Amino acid sequence: MITGLYETHIQVSNLENAVEFYTQVLGLELAHRDENRPIVFLWIGKNKQAMLGLWEQKENLQTRHFAFTADKEDILNRAADFLKNKKLKPYNFLKDGLDKPMVFAWMPALAIYFNDPDGNQLEFISILEGEGKPELGVLCYEDWLVKK
Repeated sequence: MITGLYETHIQVSNLENAVEFYTQVLGLELAHRDENRPIVFLWIGKNKQAMLGLWEQKENLQTRHFAFTADKEDILNRAADFLKNKKLKPYNFLKDGLDKPMVFAWMPALAIYFNDPDGNQLEFISILEGEGKPELGVLCYEDWLVKK
């Protein structure tokens, strides 16, 4: 029955700033702006594969976490520099001060994190080939290659 997740919605403190961040910084495409309410919808990926809804919430902002699917090679070789060039701070799951992506061995998947201007936690993630190895926990990609 369920074949994927089509859309997610988050709260933002300033809709125009959020639209600028998600379109100009991350490259999402404007899909629709509600003329009656402070809501904007953005396309994620090509061919209208997924959508992100931005809802302006001036008070009691509740931040969320969600992940963008990305290419493994981009995460390994470009993501940290891409984020830094956009004045964003990349970090790993352990939040140990390193900006190298890490592998969730149980999936397995490669991921790196960053925050939007409102503090929503965003992630670039790529599912890796092969079987998961939950006993390995969370580890750097180099260690994954050796232990998988």
